[in-house]
Amino acid sequence: MTNYFVNDKGYYGDFGGAYIPEMLYPNVEELRQQYLKVIKEESFQQEFRALLKDYVGRPSPLYLAKRLSERYGANIFLKREDLNHTGAHKINNTIGQILLAEHLGKKRIIAETGAGQHGVATATVCALRGLECVVYMGEVDIKRQAPNVARMKMLGATVVPATSGSKTLKDATNEAMRDWINNPEDTYYIIGSVVGPHPYPDMVAYFQSVISEEAKKQLAEQTGKQSPDYVLACVGGGSNAIGMFYHFIDDEQVQLIAVEAGGKGVDSGFTAATTAKGKEGVLHGSRSILMQTADGQVVEPHSVSAGLDYPGIGPQHAHLFKTGRGKYVSITDDESLDAGLRLTQLEGIIPAIESAHALAYLEYMEFKGGENVVVCLSGRGDKDMETYMKHFNL
Repeated sequence: MTNYFVNDKGYYGDFGGAYIPEMLYPNVEELRQQYLKVIKEESFQQEFRALLKDYVGRPSPLYLAKRLSERYGANIFLKREDLNHTGAHKINNTIGQILLAEHLGKKRIIAETGAGQHGVATATVCALRGLECVVYMGEVDIKRQAPNVARMKMLGATVVPATSGSKTLKDATNEAMRDWINNPEDTYYIIGSVVGPHPYPDMVAYFQSVISEEAKKQLAEQTGKQSPDYVLACVGGGSNAIGMFYHFIDDEQVQLIAVEAGGKGVDSGFTAATTAKGKEGVLHGSRSILMQTADGQVVEPHSVSAGLDYPGIGPQHAHLFKTGRGKYVSITDDESLDAGLRLTQLEGIIPAIESAHALAYLEYMEFKGGENVVVCLSGRGDKDMETYMKHFNL
């Protein structure tokens, strides 16, 4: 049986590892040696679980969307990560990592953000624990995600614009990495997705796995079966998707569908459909699949959703794609916006444009009738109102 999880060298099949500058080696090595030991301690687990329950508001509901289900002829369940404190799945990971940072004695926290949800979640836990917070965010994303920038500042974070490259998530990640290289002693980098050098992809996946852990129990309560027929989630770096897939990965009867940002079309030159356009290579500290030129320069991605505007995917996703365990597809900007409006008007739930990519793929699926389908509703759409309003002339 194929192993879809990380091995002791930090690889998922051909992908993963820690491709880092020498200056970062002590930080990453300290984390690698400590993280499993720390997160398995009973005191850590108790505090982590208590904060997820009492602060984040977990478990998030698994909601049978009846009008959506009627449209598609299947039972469409929404895993409501949009109902978490801060409005997305990102808080699950930042709670875990802030506890780990404290354990390692770090006093200054840095993060990168695209849609702003991870930035908000990081600023939130820093406020909760009284730690300094610096968030790097692309200049373009700062403009299109203004409500989240205001939230970060109100929470006491310093928001630093990334002004190089496409001025989006990739560039924010580059700046955060530079900061960490320059401040290795007192600084902890909370990476927001299942990307980066080992052990980050494994660690973030573990903290996000609470999504599928709950979904299994909730599905059993509602249907009598723990396993759905399909699980769908949007993918940029891929943390909500890995969290949603995690406890179903070894159950080969469950079809895993990861939806990337097709942008203006896969062949338009304005896309973030990594598995369709990418090749194997190294990005932000790990070997994965990324969009690159013939001579290895990173291709600028495009998506209407700031959170999916990333030129690579996490190494575990690359492994799921290469082995065929996961099906990786893409949805265009327009299709995602239409799906967001559809959910809003059928169910009274305004989704983040990122999550709407996953919902949009339902239009392409053929159901016999009665299948159980779980879609990760990774975030709420408050942050995207301006984009929705402009697109639909609201």
